[in-house]
Amino acid sequence: QVQLVESGGGLVQTGGSLNLSCIISGSIRTIHSRAWYRQVPGKQREFVARIGYGGYTDYADSVKGRFVISADNAANTVYLQMTTLRPEDSAVYYCSANLRTTSVHSYTDYSGQGTQVTVSS
Repeated sequence: QVQLVESGGGLVQTGGSLNLSCIISGSIRTIHSRAWYRQVPGKQREFVARIGYGGYTDYADSVKGRFVISADNAANTVYLQMTTLRPEDSAVYYCSANLRTTSVHSYTDYSGQGTQVTVSS
């Protein structure tokens, strides 16, 4: 069983910053990549950023230069530093991991329950 628990969401003013964290736990064998997605009610989940286990990163165009994804492999934790926040960044942010467990040998995507980020104008 795998669990992803996000934290760090909240209310911030336009131009402010927030740091999200996600702890990944369970019977993990290997992690391929971790990512952050976000979703606004009534809209599809949107890709935000991804980090491979070796450190390769990828960002959505809308957050490039403002958000930074990082990870602590030893602690199985992934972070999202968000700066210069805008009202359109408001959403529920979900942590996701593509990994293999000790019982399932194929790589599978797992997601957390999400953390709310609200940016006031």
